[in-house]
Amino acid sequence: MPFDALNDVSDEALLIAYGNGDAEAARALTLRLTPKVLGFAARMLGGDRAEAEDVAQEAMLRLWRQAKDWRQGEARITTWLYRVVSNLCTDRLRKARGVGIDTVPEPEDGSPGAAEGLQQAARAAALEHALAELPDRQRQAVILRHIEGLSNPDIAQIMDIGVEAVESLTARGKRALAAKLGPKREELGYEDG
Repeated sequence: MPFDALNDVSDEALLIAYGNGDAEAARALTLRLTPKVLGFAARMLGGDRAEAEDVAQEAMLRLWRQAKDWRQGEARITTWLYRVVSNLCTDRLRKARGVGIDTVPEPEDGSPGAAEGLQQAARAAALEHALAELPDRQRQAVILRHIEGLSNPDIAQIMDIGVEAVESLTARGKRALAAKLGPKREELGYEDG
């Protein structure tokens, strides 16, 4: 199948096609999913891009190993993949805490003007720092819900908890972020509500 025609094919169909030997399906699925898991991993790891790339690569390798044995209808590929990334990040964070490695904020990406770019970088760094101070489960739930945009049922499946627990974790996480970032509103350039 031509590569452009694969844009409208579901993730599951692409994985199954790869499992049956279609390299173009693997390429299309990689291009579709890697940016999502890389961004999620970077946020979970406090902006450590190198670690996030390792996690994303490992998660995608695990997905490719599952291709031939993928059981249709049991889980969405993205849900399965986010869960793998969550577990890999949690393992790395636990190891890092044991060694005492400081997290490095994600480098600024922007193309806006210098002042706006610096403002955005300060806001992103403040958010990354505040996220890093949340308990692991709260951070994971907040990132999946409010940054990755996943639904509560999807998050519940990824985190292997109930929807009510997801709602509780995200609510507590948001309150904690508001408490940490509230005093910095003026410094971060937020004048109004």
